[in-house]
Order: sequence, then structure tokens, then C-alpha cells
Amino acid sequence: MSGTKSDIPSDASYLSDTAVQTPTPDNAVEKPVSPPGGDVAQFGPAPDGGFRAWSVAAGGFFVTFAALGFANSFGVFQEYYITHQLSNKSADDIAWIGSSNAFCQFLAGSIAGPLFDRYGARLILPSAIVCIFAIMMVSLCNEYYQFLLAQGILLGTSVGFMQFPAMAAVGQFFDKKRAAALGLTVAGSSVGGVIFPIATSRMLNDPSVSSHLTFGWSVRILGFIMLFSLAIAVVTIRPRLPSRTTQFFMFAAFRKFDYQFIVISMFFLFIGLFTPIFFLPSYAVSRGMEPTLASYLLAIVNAASTFGRIIPGILADKFGRINVLAIGGLSTGITILCMTCAKSTPGLVVYAIVFGFMSGTIVSGAMAAMSACVDDARDLGTYMGMGLGAASVAVLIGPPISGALLHRSGAFLHSTIFSGVMSIVGGFLAVVAKKGTKAGIFGRS
Repeated sequence: MSGTKSDIPSDASYLSDTAVQTPTPDNAVEKPVSPPGGDVAQFGPAPDGGFRAWSVAAGGFFVTFAALGFANSFGVFQEYYITHQLSNKSADDIAWIGSSNAFCQFLAGSIAGPLFDRYGARLILPSAIVCIFAIMMVSLCNEYYQFLLAQGILLGTSVGFMQFPAMAAVGQFFDKKRAAALGLTVAGSSVGGVIFPIATSRMLNDPSVSSHLTFGWSVRILGFIMLFSLAIAVVTIRPRLPSRTTQFFMFAAFRKFDYQFIVISMFFLFIGLFTPIFFLPSYAVSRGMEPTLASYLLAIVNAASTFGRIIPGILADKFGRINVLAIGGLSTGITILCMTCAKSTPGLVVYAIVFGFMSGTIVSGAMAAMSACVDDARDLGTYMGMGLGAASVAVLIGPPISGALLHRSGAFLHSTIFSGVMSIVGGFLAVVAKKGTKAGIFGRS
């Protein structure tokens, strides 16, 4: 009898173990676990380096190089449209094209982030195809509504569906070096922001080139460069962790104090950030600079922002991700306030360098700061997407407000005051967000 009794618990234990193992590994991963080190721990720690991790980061670099690099050259198009196809439109009307592009990027990210967490990198190929199609449609546009639809809405949406899955994939491969890796990824937009404005300005504004190239073929050439870059991204970007199918949106994230204030901080930062990006070439022309040289200021801004995204990213991993975002926001606001103090060509060049470096912290810093609020790395896409989606309205309204202030006053001072103050408020709100972290408001968080 005793032998029989001892066998019964053994069999029951075997059945219990079997019941636990019945769900597939995917189902086991899908359990909603918030604390760090939950189910995601079975896949091991993030490699924080190695060929696979850095190849994903390289793929993300090429996404931002192509898509955001083109978007960052909108200041060149703004100046060109004012004197060519859209000469009958005001500066704030034309600014709606660029702000719609940025708005759609971030709004699409609110959907693309959760979709990446569910379906992985499958979004990138169809989005890349739509992106190239949008560029080719821009080359055929003549009317304002056509530019708004193709360059604003369609291009911006396709970029959003590539950008956020790419950054979420990079975040899965890095932990201790996450801010640095995201900084490298977003730096692609700065490198693209050097190449695309120079190439665009040369093709559109240089008489020796524009006499042989129409506007349409100038834009198509840029599209072919983007096609090559996005092909690399499609091949290299893959997630490290399995998909989850628990919740599409995680609204509980907005109950976290630090996440709340990071999103609010981003809202104010994005209202102010884009004024120099959109209007610096126009301001330089108003100061007597040649249009071609004025367009090169955007290339200088983006070249400087390359260092502004990588160096602060490295420092953020050491001194705190929210700390670096707060410092970047405050510094950018002060720099924007000083835009109208630059009146000569050397002064404008120096200003472009300073603004580029300071503002480079904001986008990569915002991503890194949001990643500090995530308990499970599989939720990175959703957190980033929701946060930037909530802040996307700021991108839509910021440049047109600055354009309207410029149109009514006839001077750039009012626009820079508005944008600079908004960025400074965003920097202070990032400091407030630290209150919700374990390190506290004075800690390294």
C-alpha cells in the first residue's frame, strides 16, 4: 500500500507538469507579465552587440537615412515651392505639407508600434513600397492638394510604418547600450539630412544642373537613392523576441507618472523643434544669403545633429536617459530663441551647427527615455508608438503656427520666441518626469 501511495503523487506530479507544458512556447510567451525578468527572461539577455544586433541597427540607420533624410530636407522644398509651383500660397500654407508629413509619421507610429509587437518586421516591405510610390507621385505634382496628399500624408504615413518597427527591433537587441544604439539608428536621418538637402538644392537651384534636370527628375533621382537604402533595411531588420498577442494598445502605460510626463514633454518639444528646420533657409534668404547656400544650412544642421544624436546617446546610458532628454530640450529652446541674432553668413553657419547638435538629442532622446519606462522589451514598439502618436498633434500644429506668426508680423522674431519657449517648457517637463522614477528627480534616470 505504501508503495502504491508513493506512486500516486509521482503520477500526479507528472500530469501537473504535462498540463503546464501543454501550451506552445508562443502561448507561454504571450502571458501578460509586467515585471522585468518575467517570461522574456527565457530568451536570455539582450546581446548588446555582435553582428546580428548591429546589422539590425544598420538596417534602422538606412530606414531613417532614406525616409527621414528626405523629410528633413523639406526646408529646401519650402523655399522652392514659394517661388515656383506654389508661389500663390503663403508660407504657412506650404508649411502644412511638411507638418502633415511629420504628423502622419508619428500618428502612424501609434499603430505601427503595436503591429510590430504582434507581427514583427513584416510591415517594413509594404511600407517601403508605398514610400517609393509616394516619392514618384511627388515628382508628378503641380497643385497644392497634390503635394499635400503625396508628400504630406502618403509619404509621412509610410515612413511612420517603417520608422517605429525599426527602432523597436533595435531596442530588443540592446539593453545597457540601448540609448547609444537608438542614437546611431536615428543618426541615419541626420546623414540623410546632409545628403538630401545638398542634392536637392543642387538639382533645383543650381542653374548649371537645373537647366538639364526638371523638378520631376530631380525628385525621382532622390527616390532611387531611397530605394537602394530601403532594400538594405528590408533584408536586415528582424525582431529578437517572439510576438505577443495580449493587448493592441497598453493604455495602462499612461498611468505611469514618468511615461505621462515624458509624452507631455515631447508634445511641447515637438511644437518648437521644427521651426528652424522649416524656416531657417527662408530666414537666411531674408538676410541676403543666396538660395543655394541657404539650403545648405539644413545640411549643416543635420550634419551637426549626427553628433548630437550619437554622443548624447552614449552619455544617456551612463548618466540617465531622461536627464539627457531634459538637458537637450532646455538647450534647444535657448538656441531657438537666438535664431534672429544670427544675421551674417558666418553667424548663420555657426547657428546651424549649434542648433543641429542641441536638437539632435530630442528625437533619439525621447525614444531612449520612453524605453526606460518599459518593463518588458516586447512592449517597446507599443510604448514608442503610443507616446509619439499622442505627441503627433504638436508636429502638425507647430510649423503652421510659426508660419502664421511670420505671415502676420512679417518678421521671424515672434516665431522663434513662440518655438523657443515651447521647447524650454518641454525640457522642464522632462525634469518633472524624473519624479516618477526609482532614482528620483536628482538621480541618474
